[in-house]
Amino acid sequence: MTKHDSVYLIGLIILSVLTSFMFIFYGIGIIMSQSAVRSEEIFAYVICAYGLANIAILSLAWNSREGWSKDVSKLIALCFLGVYIMNRFMAGLQAVDAAGVLILAVVLWFNFFAIQKVVERR
Repeated sequence: MTKHDSVYLIGLIILSVLTSFMFIFYGIGIIMSQSAVRSEEIFAYVICAYGLANIAILSLAWNSREGWSKDVSKLIALCFLGVYIMNRFMAGLQAVDAAGVLILAVVLWFNFFAIQKVVERR
C-alpha cells in the first residue's frame, strides 16, 4: 500500500466515524429532548443504532477483512434508509424531504464505501 493509499484509507475511516458519531449525537439529542413525541423517540433509537452498528462493522472489517462486512453494511444502510423514508411519509413528505433523502443516501453510500475499502486493503 502506497503512502497515498494509506492516507486515503485513513481519511475515509475518519469521515465514516465522524458521520456515525453525528448520527449517534443527533439521536441522543432527540431522545433527551423533553418535547419528543413517542414516534420521534423510536426513530431516534434507530438513528443511534445505525451509528453504533456502522462503527462496529468498520471495526470488524478492519480486524477481519471478511467480505460479509460489506454485505452487512449494505443491509443496515438500506434498512435505515427505508426506515427514514417511512418516517418522512408518516410526517408528511414534502419537497425539502426529497433532498434530505438524497443527502442521507449519499452519506450511507459513503459509509459503505469506506467499509469496502477497509476490507479490500492490502
